[in-house]
This record gives sequence, C-alpha cells and structure tokens, in this order.
Amino acid sequence: MVTMFDFQFAQVQIFFNIPSDNFDVIPLFADYIAGKKLKNLVIVSPDAGGAARARSYAKVLNAPIAIVDKRRPEPNVVAVENVIGDVKGKVAIIIDDIIDTAGSITEAANILIKFGAKEVYAFATHGVLSKPAIERISSSKLKEAVVTNTIDIPKEKMTGKLKIISIAPLLAEDIKRTHEGLPMGMVYEQMYKKLEKKIK
Repeated sequence: MVTMFDFQFAQVQIFFNIPSDNFDVIPLFADYIAGKKLKNLVIVSPDAGGAARARSYAKVLNAPIAIVDKRRPEPNVVAVENVIGDVKGKVAIIIDDIIDTAGSITEAANILIKFGAKEVYAFATHGVLSKPAIERISSSKLKEAVVTNTIDIPKEKMTGKLKIISIAPLLAEDIKRTHEGLPMGMVYEQMYKKLEKKIK
C-alpha cells in the first residue's frame, strides 16, 4: 500500500501497480483554524489552479473564497496583480499544496493586505522551504505559515511564524484500517462531524 498526501494531480495514482491512497489534510488544517477561533474568514487560492482546493476548505469552514491573480514571468518569480473576491476587513487563509521558496504565498500576503485583509495565514501540506523561504516568511506580512510534517523540517529552518501539524493521526488510522481491511472514509466522516460541531 502506498499512502500519499495531497498529490497535485490525483491521476498520478494510475501509475502505481499496487494499491494506493491519496489523502487530503483538510480536517487537520480546518481543525487548527477552528481552534484559533478566527472570525470573518475568507479562503484564498494563491492562483486560479488552486481554486478547487480553496472551495473544499471554504465548504468545510463556511467561508467565501477569493483568488489571487498571479503571473509567473519566469520560474520561481511571481508577479501578483489582483485579487478576485472580497477580502477587505477579513482574515485571509491562503491554501496551497506546497511552500517551496515561499515567493507565491508572501507576495499573495502582500497583495491581500493591500486589498484590505485584516490578517493573513498560509497553509500548505508540504513544506519544502528551499532558500530563501524562511527569510521570506519571517519578514513577510503573514501572521503564520502552517505546514505538515510530510517533509522533515530541521530546527535551523524553524521560525516563530512557522507552525507544523502532524499527519501521524491520519497515518496511524490508515495503517490500522489497511491491516483490518476497513475503509478510511469513515475516519474522515467522523472528523468532519466533529468539525461541524466545533465550527458552529
């Protein structure tokens, strides 16, 4: 069994000739957001390609979405120009799959503040954190950048703005249920039911 988290394209699974699962971390991130008691949220996709992911979070958190209109004039260089949606006076939650050099999320945070967002948080499943990601996050307008531990993050990369959420609970359930021949869908159902109560 191959267990994956937040593959950018689910179709990648067809290249495995053994059973595979592609899990999302929506319940983990949504639970963290709900626990912070943040109000007046807007879920933000850092580009048009991530809109579907943003909608999934927005549905769980009962929040509207916005999209950052982003252009890439060259690799790892981002030119952000506009925001589609209302972010004025709201707490903006940027949702992405990967933070690599942090250019996208920090530029997105800048324009969200420029367009009137009250605070900006960034959430991404995988924290690659290539140079100069840590420096960019530390000096950015982000309140927090939250990633999971799908990639080990050494101590020297830790900054006060970087938070790590463990995928261990999902992995433990996956191992247990694979051994017992039970579906993971039930685990997600239970997690979402708990979230509904917490968000209300």
